[in-house]
Amino acid sequence: MDRYELRRLDYSLSEDHQALQAAYKDFFGTRCTIDTVRAAEGTGFDKNLWERLCAMGATTMALPEVAGGDGATLVDLTLVAEEIGRSLAPVPWIDHVCAARLLGRLGAVEPDVVGGTTLVALDPQQGSVSGVRLISAGSIADHVIVRDGDQLVQLTFASRPARVDNIGKLPMAWVDPGAADDRTVLAGGAEALAEYQRALDEWRLLTGAALVGLVEETMTIAAEFAKTRYTLGVPISTLQAISHPLANIAITVQGGRNLARRAAWFLDNEPDERRELAPSVFVFMAEEAAKAATMAVHVQGGLGVSAEAAATAYLVRARGWAIAGGDPASAAKYIAAIVAEREGRS
Repeated sequence: MDRYELRRLDYSLSEDHQALQAAYKDFFGTRCTIDTVRAAEGTGFDKNLWERLCAMGATTMALPEVAGGDGATLVDLTLVAEEIGRSLAPVPWIDHVCAARLLGRLGAVEPDVVGGTTLVALDPQQGSVSGVRLISAGSIADHVIVRDGDQLVQLTFASRPARVDNIGKLPMAWVDPGAADDRTVLAGGAEALAEYQRALDEWRLLTGAALVGLVEETMTIAAEFAKTRYTLGVPISTLQAISHPLANIAITVQGGRNLARRAAWFLDNEPDERRELAPSVFVFMAEEAAKAATMAVHVQGGLGVSAEAAATAYLVRARGWAIAGGDPASAAKYIAAIVAEREGRS
């Protein structure tokens, strides 16, 4: 047995992993209440929370040591992403770290980017190679990295693009590369495009992991509610129409979590072996998150559909975050192309 064979099948967490996740769960549980989330909906961004998150090392950890970071693995990053999803944290951590890691691989990352002082975003929409595009952190980013033909370009705007209202409550904006005040070509050619594809895969992986945390919290909200409401003298949680869907959500959470950790491990250690796993996390959770959040709202009945309900906040983000990278069907076609190519070689 080679040293990787067992790990290909075992995705349990080490003590260090558990400590890392506990630290970020405590951080967001303390500093990102539902009131914090609601207060940031106008801009999609809580600057104070972002600065505290950066001070904790959440951006530095994502970069390799040669780029000035702490060398965290992608499995580590999925754990942080889960907690961001669980708390609905209004911070562009996923966009920033994926863009920063791309800059690191291109040898163009600056210390301010590593530490999160300078915020970087990228265009996560598959196949968008020219013209104006909708970017999930476009209204707050200092730099935006896009693909323009066979080149990777860093855009800087003297005046940031205006935020576009969206159901995911993200700091989205239409970004026009032609209107940028500064346009820097970072790299070009097949190798550069391969690195950009890697960044897209990492974005999908971490977004999928965030949706896992989001779904688990919606399940918790629905389950706690169901235990306190009675019908005919029994808790509604004992009714099959409630308990069975909640059990299905629990299965979705564990399945998505295992898939995310498996994808993260392969992307770190054997990136060419199972290329379809990272986008599969995104496609799976994009579909299941909306279903689970809808069910959580239904469990709470009239309360669940009220604008003030926490379940509603999770529902709109379950739908909005899943399409921040474009239609998930595009990622599904990408998966199909990978599998078809592999089968064609065998």
